[in-house]
Amino acid sequence: MNTSLPLSKVMDLLLDAVCVVDARGVFVFISAAGERIFGYRPEEMIGRPVLDFVHPDDRAITLQTIDDILVGQPQPHFENRYVRKDGQIVHIMWSARWSAPDQLRVAVARDITERKHADAMQAALYAIAEAAHAAEDLVALFERIHQIIGELLPAVNFFVALYDAGEDVLTFPYCADEFGQAPAPQKLDSAAMSAEVIRTGQVLLLSPQANAGLSGQVWPDVSRNALHWLGVPLSAKENVIGALVVQSYDSEVRYTQKDIELLQFAANQVAPVIERKQMELWLQHIARHDPLTDLPNRELFHDRLQTALRLSERNPSPLCLLYLDLDRFKQVNDTLGHSIGDLLLQEVARRLRRCVRESDTVGRIGGDEFLVLLNGIDPPEQALAVAEKIRAALDQPFELAGQQARVSPSIGVAFYPGHGRDYKQLIRYADEAMYDAKKKGGNRVQVSLRPNLLDPPRANQSTP
Repeated sequence: MNTSLPLSKVMDLLLDAVCVVDARGVFVFISAAGERIFGYRPEEMIGRPVLDFVHPDDRAITLQTIDDILVGQPQPHFENRYVRKDGQIVHIMWSARWSAPDQLRVAVARDITERKHADAMQAALYAIAEAAHAAEDLVALFERIHQIIGELLPAVNFFVALYDAGEDVLTFPYCADEFGQAPAPQKLDSAAMSAEVIRTGQVLLLSPQANAGLSGQVWPDVSRNALHWLGVPLSAKENVIGALVVQSYDSEVRYTQKDIELLQFAANQVAPVIERKQMELWLQHIARHDPLTDLPNRELFHDRLQTALRLSERNPSPLCLLYLDLDRFKQVNDTLGHSIGDLLLQEVARRLRRCVRESDTVGRIGGDEFLVLLNGIDPPEQALAVAEKIRAALDQPFELAGQQARVSPSIGVAFYPGHGRDYKQLIRYADEAMYDAKKKGGNRVQVSLRPNLLDPPRANQSTP
């Protein structure tokens, strides 16, 4: 019995597609397997140019490869991308050669999309691990993650939302968008789509055609004109710590189930990295900040003062150092208790911050002693005005857990470069001036009595 099959039947059973193209670059034959690969029935492709189906970004290299084939150079392992009928991208490996007698190009197409997908996932995994090691901070990490995700799916518009459960605040530390900016911090119960992703721990995919019922309940965080929006949760251990989001303003750029899988894969790798990086940054922060007031501690303040002095040496500019001690603080602790004393120190820190600029530094160096560095402040009268502003602010009553407390500051002042060029010297002179103020009754500003080469005006005391 003859069990052989005709050639046409054999080609129908092949997983790879046999394609024949004429000298004009038009399909003249496609085997039945072509429908599985390209998404079109053979008769829908026959008679049409090959380039009609090639991904736009791969057309140039495809034309170059065709030219090589036409001059007699077979291509056994050429790869490019086609756009399927359903809009999805398919990766093809071609084995092709030119038949001169027939004036036809004969090729076999193999779908390698799954292999490419696995390779991309593995490459993304390595890239994320490398980014976690190399990034100095979270913003640098997010910039690299954006690049990595952009190699997996359309991600021109991408942002990261992070949720701090302790503070109940949703922030957007990274945002790259064509038409919008990062939103302001908000509560988790807001109507932002990323908040919905974090609340539910579920993927949210929106388009003009799908999920229209949600439009009155939630909306895109960045620019409400987005046509397509995809957000996936960042889950670390048992908590959702944020969301990764991509969105599109182009009706041709929409997100598929494959994109959901890719973005969720990235999120699953990124979430523990973010959590670890946050822990590293927190440990670095607490090592150099006062745990009670969150102000720079002695070590960090000294570093900032030395840095400021080096900058001032290169680009001459004056600095002013204030040394503060609270009058009657021990009395508050003894009469109202240490818990009220702690609240008082925290409120003192807040008032000090409000009295200075972002470019200045306020530090707590122990007990009820604080240092304030005023950068580039000139003339000296301006620094003394800030010192007086601080004195007046701290002289006001403090309402603390139903208790009222009153303290006042003794403030010593030293100038750079007039009182010295060394940070230890400036601190010592400001400290001495502070004790002079305290000896004179406190609640006053005292400029160092040490020789001052620049001879700034003295304000030995301020009227309480």
